[in-house]
Amino acid sequence: MKFTINRARFIQELQTVQRAISTKTTIPILTGVKIELSNEGLNLTGSNADISIETFLAADDEKAELQITELGTIVLQARFFSEIIRRLPETTFTLEVQENYQVLITSGAAHFTVNGLDADNYPHLPVVEEQNQLKLPVHMLTKLIGETVFSVSQHESRPILTGVHLTMSNGQLLAVATDSHRLSQRIVPVENANKDFDIVIPGKSLVELSRSLSDEEAEVEISIMENQVLFKTPTMYFYSRLLEGNYPDTNRLIPTSFNTEITFSVPTFLAAIERASLLSHEGRNNIVRLAIADNSVILYGNSPEIGKVEEELVYEKVSGDPLEISFNPDYMKDALRAFGDMSIKIQFISAIRPFTLEPSEGDVSFIQLITPVRTN
Repeated sequence: MKFTINRARFIQELQTVQRAISTKTTIPILTGVKIELSNEGLNLTGSNADISIETFLAADDEKAELQITELGTIVLQARFFSEIIRRLPETTFTLEVQENYQVLITSGAAHFTVNGLDADNYPHLPVVEEQNQLKLPVHMLTKLIGETVFSVSQHESRPILTGVHLTMSNGQLLAVATDSHRLSQRIVPVENANKDFDIVIPGKSLVELSRSLSDEEAEVEISIMENQVLFKTPTMYFYSRLLEGNYPDTNRLIPTSFNTEITFSVPTFLAAIERASLLSHEGRNNIVRLAIADNSVILYGNSPEIGKVEEELVYEKVSGDPLEISFNPDYMKDALRAFGDMSIKIQFISAIRPFTLEPSEGDVSFIQLITPVRTN
């Protein structure tokens, strides 16, 4: 195999597949990146136990300046290889596979010879039957991930909760994540789904997926198999394993009647929570308290070791019973950031029951639920 390519364009593709490459794998060849050159172009593949990413750089991609001399495949140790490519002196480099999987990398006056591995020993990627296909605009998928994935559990004690639950039915895609202290749920209408499905995708896979998707305009095609899901764009295949087991029924957790309701502008409320949490973070218990009355809404943060903060909040409207409620400010900040720049209504039942946040107007079906902290 031998080719010459633009270094910056190659690094872009290498960075994408490196998201799937772990140094902690029990299969040594998986610490490598697989490089495959065909007449159509260059394929790079990276994989670990959870995700596999394959990118494709077309031979006619002008920015790549790809010159093909000889076709072939090789596996190279990913971390070391990418460090070499980054530090090469010229804007292009040539890669040539020699005898015994020795690989010569040249750029200007720099010549590296590194040991490669036989690509035949690289595990095959899953074969996807074209089924359960669904097409979504990339921006919609990345937004859906951003609005839910932060609520997945970080603890492996209940593995199913480390994933986002995606269900497709009645032309609606429902995404839910919960760690049992908070919940995020988003529903988007989908026009072209052939089949209903019910899957749980690891949160870590979705974070890497949204980082790997770059082209804002493109669509992503989703295919589901028994224990794998494939996200496909014209230049990338992103595979993730699915989590096994039944996701809890979260529908019943979302209350439908409330006793107190308040409407805030998200940026204003978020800034106040950030100020209050400056002190609460320093304390042993990370809690802020919200006191809602007919004509005032006050936020308190307190750390016995450092001091306390009190701020009268600017709100748009308030109704219902007076209430004092305590909660983790980090959960509130995550929830607010997912809404972005808009107005939201927060609805409470009582000081000890979970409360909900949702957009105050428009028909966006997006809800966040936070469990309060009981205080004496």
